[in-house]
Amino acid sequence: MEYRNYKSLPAITGFFVAVLLISNVASTKLVNLGHFTFDGGTLLFPISYIFGDILTEVYGFRIARRTIWIGLAAQLMAVSLFAVVGMLPSASEWTNQAAYESILLSTTRIVMASVAAYLFGSWSNDTIMSIMKRFQPKKHLWMRTIGSTVVGEALDTGLFCMIAFAGTISSELLWTIILSNYIFKVGVEVFATPVTYLACNTLKRIDQCDVVDTHRDYNPFSWRIGQTDAIPQTD
Repeated sequence: MEYRNYKSLPAITGFFVAVLLISNVASTKLVNLGHFTFDGGTLLFPISYIFGDILTEVYGFRIARRTIWIGLAAQLMAVSLFAVVGMLPSASEWTNQAAYESILLSTTRIVMASVAAYLFGSWSNDTIMSIMKRFQPKKHLWMRTIGSTVVGEALDTGLFCMIAFAGTISSELLWTIILSNYIFKVGVEVFATPVTYLACNTLKRIDQCDVVDTHRDYNPFSWRIGQTDAIPQTD
């Protein structure tokens, strides 16, 4: 299907990128909520998977893949600027260099972890969403969103926590964080299912778009557009 100028897409992409950038900075702090221990970014990051589900469900895998790369570029730009600013000489009256390095320069390892986790987790999430929709395009959106998240978040959480925290905390705490992150992220997806339904139905109506991918090209590094079909709004 020929690419169209969907009027809702820029706003979705903007909020998606904002979620990624804010989550990376918030991830520098570990927090406790009841019996769960996780990085602060976990409070917001699961929303990025909801955005991924919405993008794939409404606009198709090719646009979701394009948005993944936009988010990746924004993360690399942010960490590069943090590093450059950190290396520049501080003004004589500014005494917060240690705090800056502690929070924003530690973000470098966080972003490296986030890039790897985000790329493989988001790609698997969107691929599963797209493939499942080919078989049941007119029903069971909840099955697609939750099923894809179970796999995507497993890859995302495992890769992120191992790269970001391995060697800096005890193994026991590391596995606690992985389990806590995974349960929380999948739980957010489950509880947000009504919101996902509402968002998908609204966007399908506004942009007159409901894409089913008919191609087989799910290579995350490919720039091929791939063939898609549009179907009437359903769910």
